Amino acid sequence: MMSISPHFKTITLLKNSNMKYFILTVDTEGDNLWDYKKGDAVHCDNVRFIPRFQQLCERYGIKPVYLTNYEIISDYDFVKYISPKAQAKFCEVGIHIHAWNNPPLFELDDIYHGNPYLIEYPYEIMSEKLGVTYNLIKDRIGIEVKSHRAGRWAMDDNYFALLKQFNIPIDCSFTPFVNWKNAPGSTLVQGSDYSHVSSLPHYVNGIFEVPLTVRKHHFMGNRSMRQRLKALIKGDVVWARPATQSVATLIELLNEVTKDKQCDYVEFMIHSSELMPGGSPYFKTEKDIERLYKGLEQVFVYATTNGYEGVTLEEYYNLKR
Repeated sequence: MMSISPHFKTITLLKNSNMKYFILTVDTEGDNLWDYKKGDAVHCDNVRFIPRFQQLCERYGIKPVYLTNYEIISDYDFVKYISPKAQAKFCEVGIHIHAWNNPPLFELDDIYHGNPYLIEYPYEIMSEKLGVTYNLIKDRIGIEVKSHRAGRWAMDDNYFALLKQFNIPIDCSFTPFVNWKNAPGSTLVQGSDYSHVSSLPHYVNGIFEVPLTVRKHHFMGNRSMRQRLKALIKGDVVWARPATQSVATLIELLNEVTKDKQCDYVEFMIHSSELMPGGSPYFKTEKDIERLYKGLEQVFVYATTNGYEGVTLEEYYNLKR
């Protein structure tokens, strides 16, 4: 079985600063795609819940990066709301490709019946699919697209070449310490192996890679004695992701980054559909959403009172050049 491992040409950045930067990425996509099966209709009701989230971010000087896929950029309400925000630099609109329903449609050998990675397609089809959404964002938001995240996190050399072809200088698809080989697509291609990539920003084949903040550490948090013992012995792979981590763990993660003299940023991620009750497996009710917002506000307060400055991916890239 074919596996994609990131044996890319990398150049580690040496330019550091005393500042700490807070980057918040949003995979901006249709509702509850965890349950998506081939042929399902894709709804975008979650765009109605983005304004509340954006307003919270603005209150604390956080600038979300909306990594936007085909169905969302095709949604009139999203475009109407987010365009002036992006123009005013209160947020950034990047690109996020879900290859399976991004035109042009192209049939693959459906061996595993999974949602295919873009890297499973011929290069020409990859280019056409990226081009469709790229041009929609450019035309409807009125910006040059600068940032990207792969659907289902999968990157390879062809994909990096494609970003260069479209003059997209920034990627944030790497998830350090995580191997996606057991997350098959549609064909014999496995997911990317990021278990040994750098967790610091670096250049990959000429593209500025800003890995998601994922740390392997012995976080104790609010846990049982058995869980603490396991964490102490093996360590945990901890993501900067509110859907899967407690507020206490996220604040521990921020503290870890704060002490790290090599790393000057933290990069969180959330899905736009997680902002809507029932839009994801994680926040099913209005009560769950209120819990999410309470946690987000706690994290934002902690970050901004401990010296973190909210920046977009494009702003961070410009600072590091």
